[in-house]
Amino acid sequence: MPLDSESRWRLVKLLKSREAERQVSVDEIELRSATADDAKQITEIYNYYVINSVVTFDIEKTTEKTWLEKLEYLKGLELPFIVAQSASGNILGFAYVAPWRAKAAYKRTVEDTIYLRPAAIGKRLGTKLLAELIVLSKAAGVREIVAVISDKGADPSIALHESFGFKKQGHLAKVGFKFNRWLGTILLQKSL
Repeated sequence: MPLDSESRWRLVKLLKSREAERQVSVDEIELRSATADDAKQITEIYNYYVINSVVTFDIEKTTEKTWLEKLEYLKGLELPFIVAQSASGNILGFAYVAPWRAKAAYKRTVEDTIYLRPAAIGKRLGTKLLAELIVLSKAAGVREIVAVISDKGADPSIALHESFGFKKQGHLAKVGFKFNRWLGTILLQKSL
C-alpha cells in the first residue's frame, strides 16, 4: 500500500532518528529521574513491546495517562523511575521499581522493570540502567529486588540480571497467554 506524503515524511524522520540513536555511545547517555514530559516517549517504547513481543504480558497498548499515573505513584512512594536520554533529547530506555505486592509486609521488596528502544539494544544501556536502579533502590530502603521475566524471548534480560547477582528462584509455567500461545515467567531475586 503506497504511503501518503505525510506518512512518508514520518517514516523518514523515524528512520533518521533511529540511525542517530545507533551512533550514540553509551557514554553519551544521561541517566536521570523520569518526568511527566517523558511519558510520551516511555509510552512509545513500552507499546512497541506490547504489540511485537512476549516480554510483557500486556496485550493492549498503554496510554500516556497510565504512565503519568505510574510516575506519580512511584514518586509518592519515593521509589526510583529513571530514563536514559541521548544528547539529542530522545529517551532510549527507562527503568523503575514498583512494589512487589500491596501487603504491608512486602514494603521493602520491589519488582524491577527495564525497557529499551529497539535501536538502543546491544549498547550496554540495560546494564547502565540496572546498575543505577540498584543504587537508587538501595538508597530508597529497598532490601529485595525481584525480576519477573518471560520464559520465551528474554534470554538477554535473564543474563543481564544474573550478571548483577540476581539468582533464579523459580519458574511459573503457562501463567500467561499471548499471541495464541502459553507463556511462563522466570523469577529472579537480588538482596541489597
